[in-house]
Amino acid sequence: MTHTFHAFIDESGDDGIGNFRIPMGRGGASHWLVISALIYRSINSLEAVAWRNEIIEKIGSKGKKDLHFKDLDHPKRVCAAQVLATKPVRSISVLAAKKPIPNDIYTSKNQLYFYMTRYLIERVSWFCRDMRQQAPEGDGRVAITFSRRGGMSYENFRAYLEKLRASRDEAISIHWPVIDIESVSAHDHSSSASLQLADVIASSFAASLEPNHFGNCELTYARILRPTVYRRGKKHLSYGVKFVPHHDECGLDRQQAEMVELFGGEVGSPPGHDCGKLAACSLSSALANSGA
Repeated sequence: MTHTFHAFIDESGDDGIGNFRIPMGRGGASHWLVISALIYRSINSLEAVAWRNEIIEKIGSKGKKDLHFKDLDHPKRVCAAQVLATKPVRSISVLAAKKPIPNDIYTSKNQLYFYMTRYLIERVSWFCRDMRQQAPEGDGRVAITFSRRGGMSYENFRAYLEKLRASRDEAISIHWPVIDIESVSAHDHSSSASLQLADVIASSFAASLEPNHFGNCELTYARILRPTVYRRGKKHLSYGVKFVPHHDECGLDRQQAEMVELFGGEVGSPPGHDCGKLAACSLSSALANSGA
């Protein structure tokens, strides 16, 4: 055994800017891009298939080996979240509000995705650093696996991480000793039970913020999964749940504000120093140089 932790990353939503969906309408870009990581200790690697299969059996899809949260109705989604919430996993989600983003900021393919994933990798690294004493096996590092995304070069993403590691930008707070850049990989959703569980996380948190066809959000799944969310002390926000920009700059409606309150925040609180401004000129130059 080499790695101490495994992190599986999936997203919900797209990175299109402008032409956003409207209730009762057709097509259009999502209002949010949610990128989530499911993390567990390497000693539990063989258990992930059993966890996925338990969900499939309970929702009455026995015989299938591919779990897609979007294909489930509400009761089955609740069941999937309930099963996952009982397992020895942790989750981290970066919640990017796209409407505040100027149209001329993220113009290159995958640029927004790379930038938001940087925030996710930061928090994955903090979690692995924090948990090292409780997980003595392995070398303390995390193996990172993405759900394969069409049109994305993971070689470019590894190069992007290398540029971040070489940067002297103090705003980049990744704990590099736990990140194994060379091991960053991507697999198809259908080939990995762990990526299917990561999909449950990403889709659940997206549902709490992304208006559905009728303009409503669904907080139930995120509430069920709250025990899995990484926290420091009693603080979830900015750790296991990261709004970009600060939640008071996201234009939240009353339903969406309940997501902030669920994780201990107050709507109307002033942005802190880690407010995740979307312009971030220094990081934009790193993105441009990475080929993203």
